[in-house]
Order: sequence, then C-alpha cells, then structure tokens
Amino acid sequence: MTVEQFETWSMYICVSGLIAFMIFIVWDLAKKSKAGKFGTFILFLALGLGLLGFIIKTILVSSLEN
Repeated sequence: MTVEQFETWSMYICVSGLIAFMIFIVWDLAKKSKAGKFGTFILFLALGLGLLGFIIKTILVSSLEN
C-alpha cells in the first residue's frame, strides 16, 4: 500500500466517522431540545445538505480527473 492509497482510505474512513458522529450529535440535540418532527427534519436537512455537497464534490473531482 502506497502513502497515497493510505491517505485516501484514511480520509474516507475518518470523514465517514465524523459524519456518523455529526448525525448522532444532531439527533441528540433534537431529542434534548424536544424539537418535534419538523424541527428534527430541519436539523437533518441542514446536515444532509452539507453531506450532499461533500459527495457531489467527490464525484465531480473524480469525473474531472478521468
């Protein structure tokens, strides 16, 4: 395994772990603040847009490199 492969794999693993932790934080925040269904939806929508941006960026960079 080269250094570049290790860095690529570790980035995807660490970012995935960070995203999972952020989902837990938002869920816990919604639960503790008693946000209700709509408030929880809005919280996850904001997080989902950030996640969607990361995924779109990865796909665009991959497609432009090929």
